[in-house]
Amino acid sequence: MPDVPWSTPTRAAADAEVYVMASRFETASLTGALRFFLKSPGIIRQIRKAPGAHGVGLRARVLSRTFLTLSAWEDREALYRFARSEPHRSSSRAAATYMKESEFTFWTVPASELPIGWAEAERRLAEQKQAR
Repeated sequence: MPDVPWSTPTRAAADAEVYVMASRFETASLTGALRFFLKSPGIIRQIRKAPGAHGVGLRARVLSRTFLTLSAWEDREALYRFARSEPHRSSSRAAATYMKESEFTFWTVPASELPIGWAEAERRLAEQKQAR
């Protein structure tokens, strides 16, 4: 499956620091992967409209049952507001029933470093996993 390329809903000020989140999800079954994949477009649309969102991308590997997300936010509170809002809130709760594993990592970067690449996201996720 192709990646959903990085998109920038609102540009951050050039001198701003942005809050970045990368996540990796692995579903327990192919059925779970299909469910996750089918919910993804709605969540991507939601992020693109969310206040404080400065970027979003998705790497979907449905047959491998693995998904990576990458997003940039005005601050941590903007990310948390989004996470608590619908449809993300109910979708993430439902996904917990078919998830095998999930990893999250967070960091800040100057807005001038956006977009973040997948290699950087994967490196940080691997470091997070090793630190546990």
